[in-house]
Amino acid sequence: MNMPRILKTLVAGTALTLLASGAFADGIGASLLTQQHPFYIELAEAMKAEAKEKNVALEVAIANQDLNKQLADVEDFIVKGVDVIVISPVDSQGVRAAIAKAEKAGIKVITVDVPANGATVTSHIGTDNFTGGVKAGELMAEVLGNKGKVAIIDYPTVQSVVNRVNGFKEAIAKHPEMEIVATQTGITRAEALAAAQNMLQANPDITGIFGFGDDAALAAAVAVKAAGLESQVKVIGFDGMKEARDAVDGNPVMVGVIQQFPDQMGKQAIDTAVKVVAGETVPAEQPIVPGVYTGK
Repeated sequence: MNMPRILKTLVAGTALTLLASGAFADGIGASLLTQQHPFYIELAEAMKAEAKEKNVALEVAIANQDLNKQLADVEDFIVKGVDVIVISPVDSQGVRAAIAKAEKAGIKVITVDVPANGATVTSHIGTDNFTGGVKAGELMAEVLGNKGKVAIIDYPTVQSVVNRVNGFKEAIAKHPEMEIVATQTGITRAEALAAAQNMLQANPDITGIFGFGDDAALAAAVAVKAAGLESQVKVIGFDGMKEARDAVDGNPVMVGVIQQFPDQMGKQAIDTAVKVVAGETVPAEQPIVPGVYTGK
């Protein structure tokens, strides 16, 4: 990194870490989807810890599920001249222009957790969501005795969720006596609660609900209890944060959760960025296999 670039970066306000040799580390900019969810809090903390361990500069911007904010943050990183951008897209389609602009500026892009549609990035690090969805579907079939009517709470603009929902549908399709009768979008916990209530009212014979994430599943469990259907409806989530695992342990409605490992993702994202800066070749896809949590 030459001296004019260092001065430019300092003026722009990016924090740089001083290496023992006296040189400045190469900078990484990270645009994360949110910090309102335990998954992304853990992801960010793992990234910061690994950046500190590797002695590299890391600036984290939070998009707060706002595509325009994310696009502005990426633009800011481009102006500041970071060497690598790590991004978890708010919108898998909408982020393409920002990725193309970064690549045009000579900045490599790594996606973490959520992939980008129709954009070529240096590497994607994330849960094997399709496999996770299959596991959720298999678990649902198991707990329902291979029959019943199932609903899905979705987040269709995020490709990782599309993949897990597709995996879930594929698993359910292998059971002739099982049917997906309703799908509604419920991005926030409040929206997921409304979606679950709507689907239960329209389809009172639902026996299972798959929530695309922990918030959706926890909201669905609340809706099931409010409807007095605890003995009928089973809920499965996806993420595996502590609140959801605790619910699986203590709430008979929550029968399981597909468990992601955001700490592994965060560490791997930084390690990959460091390799990219060093000119090393990295895998285009780095899937992390999820686990299945069904209680203590």
